[in-house]
Amino acid sequence: MSFVHLFRRYLREQGLPVTQQREAIAEVVFASSEHLSVEELETLLRERGERIGKATIYRTLEMLVKSGLVEEHDFGEGFKRYEHLFGQKPVREHLICTECGKVAEIHSPELVRMQEEAARRQGFQPSRYRLQIYGLCADCQAAGAELRWEGLSCPIETIQG
Repeated sequence: MSFVHLFRRYLREQGLPVTQQREAIAEVVFASSEHLSVEELETLLRERGERIGKATIYRTLEMLVKSGLVEEHDFGEGFKRYEHLFGQKPVREHLICTECGKVAEIHSPELVRMQEEAARRQGFQPSRYRLQIYGLCADCQAAGAELRWEGLSCPIETIQG
């Protein structure tokens, strides 16, 4: 089922034009199960024979996020990634490879129970949570990549008095 009709309705409600380019971008995002970057989205559009500029892609993604149909992620790569929210749960757990940038979504009942217990102990009612684990994926480890410590350094000097 295509969810483009929901985006069309949002555009009309906002008094914005429904264009073929906006629909094409929405179709590609809704058809993907990946966390797409603008570059990846542009490549997928080209493969479909679409020639849509980055400015149009960025503006359309902003509209998709504002519509509540797509979520924007910042995994610390220097750019954003986007995913549609259809069939998604409010629990988001991601494994992010610091070498190749691959993002894998995981679903862990144990982590859900832990966050629910932590919230309950604090008298907090959660609506959603997000966990991001950074490291090396199996492919990068097999290719010989090694973890680099990216901890904080503390340039405190001791003052002699």
